[in-house]
Amino acid sequence: MITEGIIELWRKQAEQGDAEAQYNLGRCYYNGDVVAKDEKKAAEWYLKAAEQGYDVAQCRLGFCYHYGCGVTKSYEQAAKWWRKAAEQGNSDAQISLGVCYHEGIGVAQDYGKAFEWWKKAADQGNVDAQMKLGGCYLNGDGVEQDYKKAMELYTRTSEQGNADAQVILGLFYYQGIGVTKNCETAFAWWKKAAEQGNSDAQCRLGDCYYNGDGVAKDEEKAIEWYTKSAEQGDVDALYLLGHCYRKKGDFDQAIHWFKKGAEQGDTRATEMIECCQKIKSGYQAIDGIAKGFYGER
Repeated sequence: MITEGIIELWRKQAEQGDAEAQYNLGRCYYNGDVVAKDEKKAAEWYLKAAEQGYDVAQCRLGFCYHYGCGVTKSYEQAAKWWRKAAEQGNSDAQISLGVCYHEGIGVAQDYGKAFEWWKKAADQGNVDAQMKLGGCYLNGDGVEQDYKKAMELYTRTSEQGNADAQVILGLFYYQGIGVTKNCETAFAWWKKAAEQGNSDAQCRLGDCYYNGDGVAKDEEKAIEWYTKSAEQGDVDALYLLGHCYRKKGDFDQAIHWFKKGAEQGDTRATEMIECCQKIKSGYQAIDGIAKGFYGER
């Protein structure tokens, strides 16, 4: 627990040039721990530590420049400080520098260099880097396309519990990419990710139950998983959930979910709202005619 006493100790040490204390003090200002939040002071202390070669501070300073926290935003400066930290083996900086090269942010775009930096981080066991490396092999970015190596990396990260990797690995099995198509295995990986709250996996799990892919068909369970995903704002889940209720004849619920999708710009949902409203109006008209003919029962 950080206390005022610890802050004062770090301040004294920082003023005497201790790089770790300078970084810790900067972090306190950045997060507003005990002291008032002040991103400018945070960046100033990060800079003092970074100039002494403290890699963690260099990495944090890179983020400050990238997002404009306490300093004027500069992608070039961000890349500069991430490079300094990356060259010392900081895996977070290696990932960030790889992103710079992959997207051409602050440096000239170079997929080969992006791959190299991500591989350095991946070799240290960094799960995020392994994910990005898997993407390189999958798409042939900076390296020869190799579905087998991509799958090996996604399997490794999936087994470590990374939900995003589990979703992608499920797609490999579902579509038969570099492996024999196996809907049951795809379902199993998506279920692991869905249980961690991954909205994409929850939607795909709904698809499996709705279509009977890799599991017995069960529309109620499909609705259950679509709902979990839709409540997180997944556009596809919102549309599919609306479709399920439309099919059940519950047009109020269908319109409710389609409206949420339409609010996110889903034109499919906008069209379905109008469709449901017309059908609902038609039923109401027919019901009114029936009541007039037979009378209230």
